[in-house]
Amino acid sequence: MSETLERLRAEVLEKLKTLGSKEDLIEIKNRYLSRKGPIADLLKDLSALPPEVRRQAGEAINRVKTELEEKVASLLRETLEREKSDKLKTERLDVTLPGRGARLSGAVHPVTAVMEEVEDYFVSLGFSVAEGPEVETDYYNFEALNFPKSHPARDMQDTFFISDDLLLRTHTSPVQIRVMERGKPPLRVIAPGTVYRHDSDVTHSPMFHQVEGFMVDEAVSFADLKGTLNGFLHKLFGKERATRFRPSFFPFVEPGAEVDIECVICSGEGCRVCKNTGWLEILGAGMIHPNVFKHAGLDPKKVSGFAFGMGIERIAMLKYGIDDLRLFFENDVKFLSQFA
Repeated sequence: MSETLERLRAEVLEKLKTLGSKEDLIEIKNRYLSRKGPIADLLKDLSALPPEVRRQAGEAINRVKTELEEKVASLLRETLEREKSDKLKTERLDVTLPGRGARLSGAVHPVTAVMEEVEDYFVSLGFSVAEGPEVETDYYNFEALNFPKSHPARDMQDTFFISDDLLLRTHTSPVQIRVMERGKPPLRVIAPGTVYRHDSDVTHSPMFHQVEGFMVDEAVSFADLKGTLNGFLHKLFGKERATRFRPSFFPFVEPGAEVDIECVICSGEGCRVCKNTGWLEILGAGMIHPNVFKHAGLDPKKVSGFAFGMGIERIAMLKYGIDDLRLFFENDVKFLSQFA
């Protein structure tokens, strides 16, 4: 073994005398000093030696290995310094050239910008902002909102369940129940936040942002709902933009409505985006269901109220003309810099 070790040492040292490039040195290091090299093989063969010579042989192998590694490292440093020096001799840097500066600057994310715009509008009407847990119980997410265990409307929700009773909330509507349990009418509240549904494509994401809003008092009517939402949509998309309310079903409101705006692309003429209808669905709304009041401990004979919910990404797509929801979550600086 000692003859083999000395032969390898002499062989490597001889090759190092003639090498001049970084690549050659790295190639020698990988061939002889890697875990699959001949010196590593000698270390593996130590177990076959008698105990009385095994220690001496191991020390000799490690001594040669350390010597060669230090030699290669020293030559690598010298080579890199030489290449750097040669490069500096041939390159020129004109320090009088003006600086390029930062090509891209930061900006408020479009989803954040729309969320703040929505909050600012409703706060100006006297609404307060409330938050709730993102990990929610089945009771607050479904049952208290008039989704009984066997209700078919549960099939509309692609829910991430943590356990039989815990889940990632599918909407921010549970905040409505929590607020009504704690406070007494009159109530005017919006609940912005993150929600989760098992859905993903160009117009849906497993995680997205929603704003729930509601108003509860002794004589709140559907006219109050229409006036509030029309003012909001005109503020967001312009007073010239027409709106319409279509009957629809949601378990937690009765009556319920889908709210549409005149297509922001074709101004009602009909195009691919609005599927030639001239209208775009923007949010859902309705009068709070009596069962929801009962779950929250309020008497539906004494109070009434409306509620509405909207997806912030949906509004941002329409407001900024974005056709792929996934762009909001890719953190592409080129995309985000457009909103500076």
